[in-house]
Amino acid sequence: MSVDATQIEAALKEYTDPYLEKDLVSANCIKNIAIDGTTAKIDVALGFPAKGYTETLANELKSKVEAIDGIDSAEFNFSDTIVSHAAQKGVSHIKGVKNIIAVASGKGGVGKSTTSVNLALALAADGANVGILDADIYGPSQPRMLGVSDAKPESSDGTTMEPVISLGLQSMSIGYLIEEDTPMIWRGPMVTQALEQLLNDTTWREVDYLVIDLPPGTGDTQLTLAQKVPVSGAVIVTTPQDIALLDARKAYKMFEKVEVPVLGVIENMSIHICSECGHEENIFGEGGGQKMSEDFDIKFLGALPLDMQIRQEADNGKPTVAADPDGRVTEIYKDIARRTTAKLAQQAKDYSSKFPKIVIAND
Repeated sequence: MSVDATQIEAALKEYTDPYLEKDLVSANCIKNIAIDGTTAKIDVALGFPAKGYTETLANELKSKVEAIDGIDSAEFNFSDTIVSHAAQKGVSHIKGVKNIIAVASGKGGVGKSTTSVNLALALAADGANVGILDADIYGPSQPRMLGVSDAKPESSDGTTMEPVISLGLQSMSIGYLIEEDTPMIWRGPMVTQALEQLLNDTTWREVDYLVIDLPPGTGDTQLTLAQKVPVSGAVIVTTPQDIALLDARKAYKMFEKVEVPVLGVIENMSIHICSECGHEENIFGEGGGQKMSEDFDIKFLGALPLDMQIRQEADNGKPTVAADPDGRVTEIYKDIARRTTAKLAQQAKDYSSKFPKIVIAND
């Protein structure tokens, strides 16, 4: 019995990808189907980093295709070519950076910086080239979290800086340029200028995703980001606590006003599990992040526990995804990272680099 590509596509449509939330045919991820006797060879391009997920995906798809009469085996070739996605109109592209993801919160103390670095590490673990920019000029924390608080950026020309490399991430922070206990007693314009210099004067090296760890609030730094930085999407971190959700909603409204798409919301410190007895308790409330996602029709990216291990590992300069790559919390971070970039992969692409530059000259 002969089998054609249409039958293969029909079988593939039976599986809904949990990250794209649609079948791979509808998501335009199936790039080629070749049938050699009783063997089907299928090329799949996901558009987001998924090195730790493709084996699971292959097994799911394999069972669907091999159920077709006339197909004995199915082989899958996965690729995850990451392209640039559209940002705000009129904002200049950052050399060496394909996509910028801003991680924000309406208030401090919700674990935004810890979430940012683990999100970046999770993307890198799945095969992406990742950078992280610490945009909190007053309270930089990424150097310590990355275990390089004593590092100083190198400069080959006296005008640009090389990113500091740690745990496989390219990073930049004002914390690399000052002593750790030196307060930044600066007014708003100086802070925004420093942010622009950190971003534009760093020689980022073919970064697929630059994660920007924003300071809390909706002030000068966030406004500069919206007006001068090509942000592909934003992620909002909150806790279930009502007061945190109130401020997280303000952060969402801010991004909405400046036309930066919100990729989703992460609920941090969702549940506390006692390390002694295993008792689970919702210390900061329950279901707040989920409700926010429903109220604003944005994606709920996932919930993270209130876990002492997460805090200890970040403080010790080796965040959870790096310290415990096979652990349950790392799996949650990876799942959140895939949901974030899968959502981004479905947004409009940036073709500006494909257009020729027109120069008018008088000869």
